[in-house]
Amino acid sequence: MSQREQFRTRLGFILTTAGSAIGLGAIWKFPYVAGQNGGGAFFFIFIFFTFVLALPLMMAEFAIGRTAGADAVTSFKKIAPGTKWYGIGILGMVTTFILLSFYSVIGGWIITYLGKIFTGELIGLQSEEYALLFQKTIENPWLSLSLQFIFILMTIIVVGHGIQNGIERASKIMMPALAILFLILVIRSVTLDGAVKGMAFLFQPDFSKLTSKAVLDAMGQSFFTLSIGVSVMITYSSYLPKTTNLPRSALSVVSMNLLVIILSGLSIFPAVFSFGLDPDAGPVLLFNVLPTIFSQLPFGMFFFAAFLIVFFFAALTSAFSMLEIIVSVLSKGHLDKRKKYAWMIGIAIFIFGIPSALSYGVLSDVTVFGKSFFDLADYAVSNVLMPLGSLLIAIFVSWKMEKSLLFDELKRGSKLKRGAFQAWYYILRYVAPVLIVIVMLDVLGVWRRVF
Repeated sequence: MSQREQFRTRLGFILTTAGSAIGLGAIWKFPYVAGQNGGGAFFFIFIFFTFVLALPLMMAEFAIGRTAGADAVTSFKKIAPGTKWYGIGILGMVTTFILLSFYSVIGGWIITYLGKIFTGELIGLQSEEYALLFQKTIENPWLSLSLQFIFILMTIIVVGHGIQNGIERASKIMMPALAILFLILVIRSVTLDGAVKGMAFLFQPDFSKLTSKAVLDAMGQSFFTLSIGVSVMITYSSYLPKTTNLPRSALSVVSMNLLVIILSGLSIFPAVFSFGLDPDAGPVLLFNVLPTIFSQLPFGMFFFAAFLIVFFFAALTSAFSMLEIIVSVLSKGHLDKRKKYAWMIGIAIFIFGIPSALSYGVLSDVTVFGKSFFDLADYAVSNVLMPLGSLLIAIFVSWKMEKSLLFDELKRGSKLKRGAFQAWYYILRYVAPVLIVIVMLDVLGVWRRVF
């Protein structure tokens, strides 16, 4: 007999779901993507996509998951029996499998740098030496693979213990700790000389710098940071009791995610501008630029260690959700099978991620479509698979699910007004699909060829 767990509390659900969203997308990827796309203008376009696309899509995933009370594949089978719509859940499994395969590589880098701080290896280096150290670190195949495996191992152990005793318990510890450490970092960063330039870079938009690529990146980032389009939210909401307020929960998760993104920007950009460094350093921003900054501050390595711990907690809580999607589908709610599937899938993800881990070392000269294995996986997930999954979910909920039952599900446990529901439904049915298709045509180059 299947035994399906539930979250102990609404707070536990919100912290866990926010933990899924507040990961590398918010702390690692957003700062460097914003830096590469002009700062403030990108940030405001990102906010637009977050509320117009990501929030309605999150509510759609919540509605699917709690209506069915099942995993990402079974949910679609229950709601639309005898159809192929369950393929959306399979697409989500494939996407999170690929995502965790390169995500775990970055998790390994974080562990490496935490070790280097505590051994004193990062103290007293010059800017060029930090860049060289990072290059040597990611080029070392055995170090990259072993730390990637440790990150995967930690994820396996937590997910194997289930929702209440594993993921929810870990999130309740990590998320408050993340918030406290972040506040300390922000206070230190914004009090530096010249910090106002960094704050202006983030909050003062210059829309003349916007490009079609920046708009595409902003939409992809809104999906990436909220884990939209991969059925994470379907999986987590399936563990919810019917009394939970879904609209309020979705808004809480989005608000927490935006808060962390703002804190992330305030902890990085003021410091970057204060020391006259370049904000568009790319993916290496956190490993090259930040050590240079913190090394020049009193107790700098303490603050850098705090930042890396924040980074690590965020990465782990997101990794839990990625593995959970696949494990929940395979275990079908049987608690005694969770550990076995967590180990099986976790090891498979590690093996699949080996090319990404070696992309900056022994496989640095190997490219596919002009991209390294790491960059290809990142691009496929953020700019193709997540938008595609989001498009299909929007179509499924607004065209396949019965509208009256959908309203009843979202109203249950909340005070949702009919007018607000109608606005959400309209966005999901017409606005979201059109915007997603336009941006996906752009990423494929079709839009530019036509116009």
